[in-house]
Amino acid sequence: MMSETRSSRTAIKSRNLFIGVALTSIFAIAALISLIWTPYDVTQLDISSKLKSPSWEHLFGTDHFGRDTFSMVMVGAQTSISVAFIAVGIGMGLGVPLGLSAAAYRGGWLDEFIMRGNDLIFAFPSLLIAIMITAVFGPSAVNAIIAIGIFNIPVFARLSRGAALPLWTRDFILSARVAGKGSARISVEHILPNITNLLVVQGTIQFSLGMLAEAGLSYVGLGVQPPIPSWGRMLAESQTLISIAPHLALFPGFAILLTVSGLNLEGDGLRDLLAPRIRTKFNQQLHSNSQSYQ
Repeated sequence: MMSETRSSRTAIKSRNLFIGVALTSIFAIAALISLIWTPYDVTQLDISSKLKSPSWEHLFGTDHFGRDTFSMVMVGAQTSISVAFIAVGIGMGLGVPLGLSAAAYRGGWLDEFIMRGNDLIFAFPSLLIAIMITAVFGPSAVNAIIAIGIFNIPVFARLSRGAALPLWTRDFILSARVAGKGSARISVEHILPNITNLLVVQGTIQFSLGMLAEAGLSYVGLGVQPPIPSWGRMLAESQTLISIAPHLALFPGFAILLTVSGLNLEGDGLRDLLAPRIRTKFNQQLHSNSQSYQ
């Protein structure tokens, strides 16, 4: 009975990962193809073909400027994925070293400085920070990347610090310290490889959140600027035409929904496959904390 339960759970985990990879691959492939080819030029206006319904000529119809919606969704995938990927890369590239440094010098001034800085950023909603930055420095793809990346830094810093702290008490770390290795070398050679699984899973989750943030910024006009298509701006432009041309909102909306859902399923599957003991350790920690408060 136990083996059947475990096999069914493994099947569910594999299915979630497969579905997530399949969904994200569709839009990733579309984004790659759009680099070299799209059915129509997304910058070319054709007023005589405006607001056409989906057909064999235009699979997703056309917008109020006569642009092919299918081509815009393809290029929009490229925009959303590239912005979110670079933003997560910034967050991981800066947040992980900060978190490892804070864990290496736990209780010191560096640890306090890093963690209080994280608390300061977390005190503001992520989308509000992004809107403030892009409003001050101007709407553009670069500013959107910076705004989204700034909020990702404390996420990875906290995760790295929390995962690294228990490892510093392990025997193999104590042996490395006795061998004369410094804190920086131990963090790179011993700590980082043991928390990579957590970082990969969190990176997938932050990727989906980054795509939502990019869509939100573009929706309010603070993200990628015309003539480059963006799923968020496509939704914003379609809101006054949804009664006569609902396809203008449906296709970019479903693109966001399916991509984010795929990334979440992928992250869930990766968490179960790469780090199956994360939940157990977390529950044990919660149980021990609850007992300490009693």
